[in-house]
Amino acid sequence: MSGVAGVTGAELDAALGRVIGSLPGGGEDRRGQREMAHGVLAALESGRHYAVRAGTGTGKSVAYLVPALLSGKRVLVATATKALQEQLARNDLPLVAAVIGRRVRYAVLKGRSNYLCRQRLVESASRGTQGQFTPGQFTPGQFTQGQLASGATEGRRDGSLGAEAAAVAEWASTTKTGDVGELDFEPDARVWSAFSVSAGECPGAHRCPSGADCYAEGARARAAAADLVVVNQHLLGAHLASGDMVLPEHDLLIVDEAHELEEVMSRSLGVSVSPGRLRAAAVAARAAAGRNRPSGLEEAAASVEDAALRLDVFLGQHAGERVGRGQDDLGDLLGLIGGRLERLERELAAVVSAADSSDRAAEPGRAALGTSRLREEVLGVLDPGDSVVWVERGTRPTLEVAPLDVATVLGPRVFGQHPVVLTSATLPPGIAPRLGAEGHEVDEVDVGSPFAFDRNALLYCAAHLPDPRSPGAADALLDELGGLIDAAGGRTLALFTSSRAMNRAAEVLRPRVGHPIVVQGEGSKAEVVRRFTEDEATCLFATMSFWQGLDVPGPTLSLVTIDRLPFPSPDDPLLLARRERAGPGAFGVIDLPRAASLLAQGAGRLIRTATDRGVVAVLDSRLASASYRRQLLAALPPMRRTIDPAEVRAFLGAISGEAVLTDR
Repeated sequence: MSGVAGVTGAELDAALGRVIGSLPGGGEDRRGQREMAHGVLAALESGRHYAVRAGTGTGKSVAYLVPALLSGKRVLVATATKALQEQLARNDLPLVAAVIGRRVRYAVLKGRSNYLCRQRLVESASRGTQGQFTPGQFTPGQFTQGQLASGATEGRRDGSLGAEAAAVAEWASTTKTGDVGELDFEPDARVWSAFSVSAGECPGAHRCPSGADCYAEGARARAAAADLVVVNQHLLGAHLASGDMVLPEHDLLIVDEAHELEEVMSRSLGVSVSPGRLRAAAVAARAAAGRNRPSGLEEAAASVEDAALRLDVFLGQHAGERVGRGQDDLGDLLGLIGGRLERLERELAAVVSAADSSDRAAEPGRAALGTSRLREEVLGVLDPGDSVVWVERGTRPTLEVAPLDVATVLGPRVFGQHPVVLTSATLPPGIAPRLGAEGHEVDEVDVGSPFAFDRNALLYCAAHLPDPRSPGAADALLDELGGLIDAAGGRTLALFTSSRAMNRAAEVLRPRVGHPIVVQGEGSKAEVVRRFTEDEATCLFATMSFWQGLDVPGPTLSLVTIDRLPFPSPDDPLLLARRERAGPGAFGVIDLPRAASLLAQGAGRLIRTATDRGVVAVLDSRLASASYRRQLLAALPPMRRTIDPAEVRAFLGAISGEAVLTDR
């Protein structure tokens, strides 16, 4: 191939070889990685889109970073999470940049609320008894209601929110970037909110007294000057929602973990309105106005809190329902809320006007901006266009708005602007058109995985179990799960499609099986994973948040069980609307692809290295009998398959025995 910006295929291979050779412990040439790297370079050359399924072990980050940095083009990489951003920034990017032989600049960009706000520091210092921003200034009682709206004072790091705040304050005196990711702990959201501002609150550097030294603006400036910028998919959504005002211009977009893009865009391009947001706006307004706040502002804040109570009642009456068009009570309520927020905004504007310095005006100015943003979102619900409005269930129901079809946004504004690379270990077939590439040229490939799934992994479907929807199915499933855990010697990640099923399984099986069981929620995610990995005999029971991203190589994880095929909820309001639009073929267009992708993600927790061995056990007989089983099986790695309980127990027993001998 001729290459891009003077990069030939031979040069790409040579650079890829140098990077692989520099990996810790040495690397190996992987056909799939090389094929993917050439595909990324070809996308840059041709302008075509590239959808590549790169199985576990391919090394997809290196496969896209090497051609991206060699190309001389401006590249944007959007990861699924901030954790993946950090991994690229701390590990992969420095290594590739140091080895490829070209001078390149790269940067990481996050949402504004991830950066320390210097103006918040100035304001906090002015409240301190000694006029200084020091760790000693912060105690649980120090925080105002505006900073800790819940009024709680019990933290997680050492039992005190004040202690967390002191640690953040100490870090604030030395940080060069202001990025919360630098901290060695995750601060409580209530603490971090006292040190940061959201995009909706920030007036912009030119209107902020501390704007010249703004950490967030510094990060944006570095991104604007970089050859490659790493963001997350949520920030990409914020960029689109803002009218393309957040991210720098680029020649290529690479979306890592692209199977999550549709869901992330639905949330990012939508709106969430809750009574809690209304109460927070009132609390923030009072705090910003200070102790001598005008009576008009107090009355306006109280009226917003009253509106929050009214919204609470409405949401409780319609939990789980689609709402919106033709619903007069919702329209009247939203109009009332909008009017009260507008009054609060006017009162805050008066406080800003009366301030005797820019520093004193900054906090009420931010509160006014946040109130204005909230009012616009509330009134936007009245005319949602081609979006779905519903009440999300939960202990605190919320009013949600999301686009019916993200392709209407991504099509012209992403796929229509520059080549896009979509990649994931579980990338569903045909995902590019569904996301907005319809009518554009797309090269779709599967480069496989270098791991020997056919030798090292066994896919077991418990075909003898009753249909999971039938009476008695839950008890039969638990009997099967207990037997598998014993055969594996523990070493099990048991994945469940509901918290109720997970908790019942733990309650029933703890006295039955001879191995420790740790359950999601019994500590932080990091804590339960640590307990699981430190003792090979331990089992981990978890729900959806553990179906992807968990990386536990070695014999500690020899068995992954999945209690049911992970079909989305039949009464999910957004999916109901999408099913209605899809018509008679909705199951194959909406439900089946999602279930296949999530099933593949869960199964992907098993084989993480070339030497891993184990079993994926699906305890749902429909995988062996349903008419749609072939689509689900096609999404999984090429494991050997069985429905024979004796065969799977023998396979697990052999692995367990080998692990015990190795330990000895």
